[in-house]
Amino acid sequence: MPLGQWTQEYCCGCLETWSEGLSRRGFIKVGLSGLIGMLFADWLVQQPLQAQGAAKKAKSVILLWMNGGPSQLDTFDPKPNSVNGGIFKPIKTRVPEVQFTELLPQLAEHADKLAVIRSMVSRETNHQRAQYFLHTGYLPQGTVEHPSFGAIIAKELGDEHFDLPHFVSVRGPSFGAGFLGATYNPLVVTNLSQPVENLLPPQYVTPDRLERRLFLLRYLEGKFADWTKDENQQRHLVAYNKALRLMRSPLTKAFNIAEEPESVKQAYGDNDFGRGCLLARRLVEAGVRFVEVYLDGWDTHQDNFTRTQKLCSVLDPAFATLLKELQERELLDSTLVVWMGEFGRTPRINQNEGRDHWARGFSVVLAGGGIKGGQVIGATNEDGTDVVHRPVAVPDLFATLCHLLGIDPNKRYYTPNGRPITIVDKGQVVTELLG
Repeated sequence: MPLGQWTQEYCCGCLETWSEGLSRRGFIKVGLSGLIGMLFADWLVQQPLQAQGAAKKAKSVILLWMNGGPSQLDTFDPKPNSVNGGIFKPIKTRVPEVQFTELLPQLAEHADKLAVIRSMVSRETNHQRAQYFLHTGYLPQGTVEHPSFGAIIAKELGDEHFDLPHFVSVRGPSFGAGFLGATYNPLVVTNLSQPVENLLPPQYVTPDRLERRLFLLRYLEGKFADWTKDENQQRHLVAYNKALRLMRSPLTKAFNIAEEPESVKQAYGDNDFGRGCLLARRLVEAGVRFVEVYLDGWDTHQDNFTRTQKLCSVLDPAFATLLKELQERELLDSTLVVWMGEFGRTPRINQNEGRDHWARGFSVVLAGGGIKGGQVIGATNEDGTDVVHRPVAVPDLFATLCHLLGIDPNKRYYTPNGRPITIVDKGQVVTELLG
């Protein structure tokens, strides 16, 4: 066999003999893939060699991503006096003169913590392009893949000595690190009813067998390092060490939402989004910097009202309980919570009782992390068709988030071909949002 007799151990668990005659290619193959099958295959090769610190106000971000684009008129910007308003009635909130729709009764009780931007404007109504825009702050460009905000936070605020990944995506095809490289890609959690895959070795790999594998891996990596100072090889070494630290770290219990009392799990909701919000709280509490929780189904071209009502029955308790728990655990001041989708929905109701794509005035909701709660920023007109006060552009939102996190929005990154790109594209901080 080209890799020598060491494969007998790999297959049956007995490290008896192995050949000194491995080729250079054999060293690479053994050293870099020996553990791939049982460790974090998608994530472990993505870990940073270095992370940069920065002065910060908020320490972490939880992004509640409403995939498809939620209707602002049926959630946070009701229009009861317009034919465009739809069937849902407005209700009072904890903040005088601020109303939500009746679909959000629990969030209404937390309105004093929320800053609702009702005047977001964008130029994109195509799903993929708008999702890219609202994740990166940049419009898509064919020659450049920009990093998502989660990747930027992982790079700017992440600690290389921290055992957990600093960017976690829950149940969604999250945008990644772009030209920053796979180092800053997210760990994606897909099944919230089961433990995170590969936190433990397979049952047939005993602790003793694992240690023998690691011994062999270190030996082979050392041999290969004598031949080359290849950067990719160094990346793999760091990645394996990080993955092993994660497997052995007590912090991995943050992923185990089964530890929570049944009353807490029920408060969030017996559904994937509720469980995702609970996981986000646990991860932030453990020190993770950025968690994105994904709720799909908001592209309501047909049957908007039935579908939005169902989605809000999931959203309302989960979002409200997340705010409640963050406050009770004294985490809200250091955790920036962002609720948004790629755009809003048309004020006009179409012939299928649906609402179509709309970017000329939609809502984004912020809480915690230095945000001044209990207020509304901007306004749309009575029909919801135009922004009439304080338009907020997407780069302005990103500049504000950077300010709250102590990140310089004008800091330059460089693409692989040397092109300089700032973190934020000419945005201005929305000072009214600052607490």
